[in-house]
This record gives sequence, C-alpha cells and structure tokens, in this order.
Amino acid sequence: MNPDVPTDRDAPDGETVDFAARFAGSETFRTLFREGMALVEETAAYLDGPGRSESRGLSRAASLIYATESMRLTTRLMQLASWLLLQRAVNEGEMTQEQAGLEKTKVRIEDRAADRDGPGWDEVPVTLRDLVERSRRLQERIRKLDEAIYADLEDRAREPAPNPVADQLGLLAHAFGRDG
Repeated sequence: MNPDVPTDRDAPDGETVDFAARFAGSETFRTLFREGMALVEETAAYLDGPGRSESRGLSRAASLIYATESMRLTTRLMQLASWLLLQRAVNEGEMTQEQAGLEKTKVRIEDRAADRDGPGWDEVPVTLRDLVERSRRLQERIRKLDEAIYADLEDRAREPAPNPVADQLGLLAHAFGRDG
C-alpha cells in the first residue's frame, strides 16, 4: 500500500480525506517536483547549448518544426513549473489550497500537441523529440493531479454555505419547545 495515497482508514468515521492537503505534503509530490524542475533545467541547457548547433543543419521544414516545438516546450515547462511551485507553496504553508486554486487559473496545463507525422519531424534532433515527449508525460500526470485536487475544491464551493441565522432560529425554536 502506498503511504502517499489517501485511504478510507486515514479519515475519522464519516469524514472524507482531503486529497489536496495529503498530496501536497507527500513524497510523491516532492519526487514530481524534483522531476519537473530537473526537466526544466535539462531543457534550458540543451536549447542553449547542443540544441543550437544541432538546429543549424536542419532543412527548412525541420528548422521551422524545431523553432515551433522548442517554443512550445519551454512554454509548457514554464506552465508546469508554475503549477508545481503553487503546490509547493501550499505544502510549505505559504498559501492555502483555495488561494492556489485562484492563482492556478493563470496557469495553462493544456496545449496543442506536436504534429509528429508532418514533413521534417523525423529530421528534428532526437534530444528535442525526447524532451517534448517527456514534457508531455509530465503534463499528463500534472493534469490528472490537478483534476483530482481542484475537483474537490470545486465540489466544496458548490455546497451551500451554512446559514447561521437559520441555525439560531432552529436553536430558539427547540429551546421554546416548538420543534417541527
């Protein structure tokens, strides 16, 4: 059994487990965070170094794909890094999950997929294609986590707020024997 995955035994009887709070502090999240930030660094190093020289010898079609995909890749990774940083801020108590949810609206986790069948794609350096694929897998994992974390918050937001006036009227009616 994975200790980072909430179970029914983790909550008192009748209470639900707060997946968002549990996940933010888990080793699974810390691993995901390190993986995401390492991919950002690796991509930056590649695009600023070997990627520049590898892109010089490409055909016109492959050069256009390289430029487009490298921009998409960096944009995708910056969005994913922003999401990870928001979750880390929740984990470290710098903001609440609700505050992170509001900030998260500025982060785009979805983007357009690469056209891997088009002319020139096979000429794109293998390293760039690998970075694109790895970023896509990271993006999919984060998208699923985002849905799991923030669906719970959206469900709670839809629940009617307690009505303190009605509660007090109910208590008064009960005190004076007017139940029902």
